[in-house]
Amino acid sequence: MSDVVDFRGGDFRGPVIGKAEYTQQAPAPTALDALPPAAAGFTGRDEELGRLRAALDPSAADAEQAVLVTAVSGLGGIGKTALAVQAAYAAREAGWFPGGVLFVDLHGYDDVPVTADQALQSLLRALGVDPEHIPATADERAGLYRSVLAEREAVLIVADNASSPEQVRPLLPGGSKHRVLVTSRDRLAQLGARLVPLDQLTPEAAYELLDRALRIADPDDGRVAGDPEAAARLAGLCGYLPLALQIAVALLAEDPGKPVAELADELATSYNRLAALDDGNRSVRAAFDLSYRRLPAGQARLLSLLALAPGPEVSEEMAAVLLGVEEAPSRDLRALARAHLVERGNNRECWRMHDLVRAFGVIELGQDTETRDAARKRLLAHYYRWADAADDRLRWFPGEPEPDRFATRAEALAWLDREREGLVAAVQWAREEAYAEIAVWLALCLSGYLKWRRYFDAQIAVTVVAREVSHRRGDRSGEALAWNNLGIAFRAVGRVAEAVDAHLRSRELRRELGDRAGEAMASNNLGIALQEADRLEEAIAAHIRARDLYWELGDRDGEGMAWNNLGNGLQDADRLEEAIAAHIRARDLSHALGNRQGEATGWYNLGNGLRRVGRSDEAVEAYGKALEIETEFEDWYGVGQTLQNLAGAHIETRRPAEAHAHYLRAAEAYARANAPVEAAQALQAASLTAPEPPTDTPAPASPPARTTDFAQPAPPPPDVPDTAGR
Repeated sequence: MSDVVDFRGGDFRGPVIGKAEYTQQAPAPTALDALPPAAAGFTGRDEELGRLRAALDPSAADAEQAVLVTAVSGLGGIGKTALAVQAAYAAREAGWFPGGVLFVDLHGYDDVPVTADQALQSLLRALGVDPEHIPATADERAGLYRSVLAEREAVLIVADNASSPEQVRPLLPGGSKHRVLVTSRDRLAQLGARLVPLDQLTPEAAYELLDRALRIADPDDGRVAGDPEAAARLAGLCGYLPLALQIAVALLAEDPGKPVAELADELATSYNRLAALDDGNRSVRAAFDLSYRRLPAGQARLLSLLALAPGPEVSEEMAAVLLGVEEAPSRDLRALARAHLVERGNNRECWRMHDLVRAFGVIELGQDTETRDAARKRLLAHYYRWADAADDRLRWFPGEPEPDRFATRAEALAWLDREREGLVAAVQWAREEAYAEIAVWLALCLSGYLKWRRYFDAQIAVTVVAREVSHRRGDRSGEALAWNNLGIAFRAVGRVAEAVDAHLRSRELRRELGDRAGEAMASNNLGIALQEADRLEEAIAAHIRARDLYWELGDRDGEGMAWNNLGNGLQDADRLEEAIAAHIRARDLSHALGNRQGEATGWYNLGNGLRRVGRSDEAVEAYGKALEIETEFEDWYGVGQTLQNLAGAHIETRRPAEAHAHYLRAAEAYARANAPVEAAQALQAASLTAPEPPTDTPAPASPPARTTDFAQPAPPPPDVPDTAGR
């Protein structure tokens, strides 16, 4: 610019003042190293960090195979930004992006998100473009942005907190030398990006984060290391969510005298755990609320109702029941999954949600007790109807009316297996009076299935609830049923004295009620428990009482069961010929009734008796008959026991190769039956019976005789007559 002001040719009528301004054009400042600070205590993301490094590494692939866009997605507070920033620092230190690293927060879940147009303006300024030269229209800005990048060496653009592909697409550079790293609460599959979903931290990583972050505040702070049990509990109460863990660290750091156990206790006993996870600057509830407010009304309602599901996973069938609709809400569930508010469960038909999201959903449902109670009652009623139908199918044998709902035994088991955790958890609602009656029915009709699948802890848990609630409500019949089922479960886990006491209580209640069928059931199961307590004379007397009652009542199926268990008691008392006769009677009764499982039990125990009197070849034949039926019903525990006893019979007849093979098959069957201890014992026995063992190898002892003592079915609704079960 000239330093002379030229007034020539001017026509001035008064005083004139000349003023000159001098300006100098300089390059616009750049912001090519704009990453925020790395998160304190960052840990536990080695695998994901490795995936990001592989995607960002320019030497990892040729231009055609290069990953230009990588999208990190996950629940709010899961640590997406922290991971992206950590990866960006690592990439910069590796020298992969000499052109710089740009960072833009798109605020995608705020009330007023940053538009792509605004983001481009920010990025162009960061790249050194003078504001006066930034075009007015979005398309022109995008063109200039790509042109500026084309003249630069490789640049990494970190687009944080995007809520839609539309926010990100205009930010994608041309060519293949630059990279874009996006974070979002939504799974942005439409971008054609490398997808890196984030889950909660592992318990170990969560513990390490607590310790590291707390020591950053004070290197001498050893509260986490000093009480690892409390720290593990605190991490669990935080749902292993990095945001919640960082808030917990802040709460501890601001109160140096506060033990970790005290904070864990506060969270555990808080009516609103999310409200407690707030350090004045960050809040878990606020983080979730940003996602929740974007949901359509139907999806928001579904999320709240899913939070009521009793188990850790909820099937699409149960989601429809909670909503009160006929068709499964599959589309809405997938939409919630894209927002990382739910995720697929262990079964493709099931979904699960993070513990803190569940707590958020319950809070959003708020004081709407009418909606909550109606949804729970729908779920319990549905669970009971279907569990009862499944129990009917499991107990059914030819000659009886076909049960409803399930066409095959396999279908019934598949449904029960899928819903098991929810069914067991729903029984706990029985402690609330509004749900007590139907939850008790549900508990009682689950007992047979839980015993069959060998979930004994769950069987005890649901039966204890049924017993307590029935007693509280004065339902003596329900209480008697619960004592019966509890005795069966106690015996299965070796708590024999408690099993005897439970069956005595059940029998006493049945006698007080004048229920002879119930007394027969209680006497039968009491006899089994007394056998295991080595009270043989009392056991035989109980079995004789059960047999006689069943005979008087005309219950041929019950009579066959009683004969079978009486035979076992007689075997224990070394009255072997009487025992064999009893087992033949039990087998023949079951065969005549078409009760295949009862027939298998008769054959099995007959084989035991025949072995004991030295009739090993006949025993092998009897075991073979039992094995055929047990395999048909997929009774893998029974298959394991029969194969194990077959192996023992082969040892007695000096056929070690056959014995070895049967022990190996027994181990496999036990493994399928969720019986690892028995599987290990069978493998040990196999190792002692190689195809050609030394002559002094001892023959492994056969397992004790197996009995059948299925629990009674649950009582039907009040308008349906009660029936006796096996």
